[in-house]
Amino acid sequence: MKKHKELLRYIFLILIFFVTSYCVFSQPRLSFPLVFAYLSYLVVKPALDYLKKFHLKKSMGLLIIFLVIIGSVTIPILKVIPVIKEEGDHLEEYIPQLETFVRTKYSLVQNYAKENFKVKMDNKFVDKSLVTLQEELKKVLVNLPNILGTVLEWLFLVPLFLLFILTDGANFKKQFLKIVPNSIFERTYYLFYQFNKQLGDYIFAKFMEAAIVGVIVVVGLFFIDSRFIFLLGILAALTNIIPYLGPLIGVVPALAVVYMDFGIGPNFWATVILYLVANLIDIVFVFPLLVSKIVAIHPIVVVISVVLGSQYFGVVGMIICVPVAAIIKLVISEIYRELYPSNNWQEL
Repeated sequence: MKKHKELLRYIFLILIFFVTSYCVFSQPRLSFPLVFAYLSYLVVKPALDYLKKFHLKKSMGLLIIFLVIIGSVTIPILKVIPVIKEEGDHLEEYIPQLETFVRTKYSLVQNYAKENFKVKMDNKFVDKSLVTLQEELKKVLVNLPNILGTVLEWLFLVPLFLLFILTDGANFKKQFLKIVPNSIFERTYYLFYQFNKQLGDYIFAKFMEAAIVGVIVVVGLFFIDSRFIFLLGILAALTNIIPYLGPLIGVVPALAVVYMDFGIGPNFWATVILYLVANLIDIVFVFPLLVSKIVAIHPIVVVISVVLGSQYFGVVGMIICVPVAAIIKLVISEIYRELYPSNNWQEL
């Protein structure tokens, strides 16, 4: 009878998990803000715990945290969004100039190949590339009002969900643990704690890493006198989230803009050096101090994770592959310790 009841608890737990997952992720307008709120909670929770050391009430701690969040988010948005919108308008005017520039340079390459190597190059590749680029940029510019509307909606929903998780998250966790079978209760509690801690630390570290790279690029491009410094800085920060390939993706648009405006000269090489310095600072100082100690995964495992993530889930897979690999490693290590308690688990 006892085993039968334990089996029913397993079935009920699995059923609750799948039903909840389906209800949440079938409504993306709610699921994405909810996920962002949960990720924000993992980053904010240590700060709330730290404020408790000063014997502050929970309500006062929440007020301080929300004032800091509102200030750190609102002020940059009010200052940066008008500049980004202006750069976006200039980018729309910039596209025809870019097309003319690319066609002119490609024509020179065609003539060089024909005169020196007797090779005739057609325009199909350039035509297709330019059309694709124009279509994608137009989609972004046309959808910009919708994107800004979604951002404003998230600015309302994410803090609301975050407040709910901060105030009732502990009670929700207790209710969840009540339905966990006794045989796996301790392991589930430990995995839940480790999962939250590692994921929260990883998100904070990647955010700081991306912000540092973005700030370095924006400041450097300002002194180089490049166009679209904020757009290129944001792009550098966002692409830096992608392991290994991100910095290469982020530097290409910057080099294209500088090359079109200044050609191969001091500004172009200054841009190359800027991105090299930004990524060297990231690789040598930021990543070892912030990210690698948290993830603690062998580089070859990271490479395999990036390849598999990109193959099955595209860019999103490349972004989430490292924390997913860390979670899988955490689960496997716990299973290993359970099955082989006398052996030492070798870190991958």
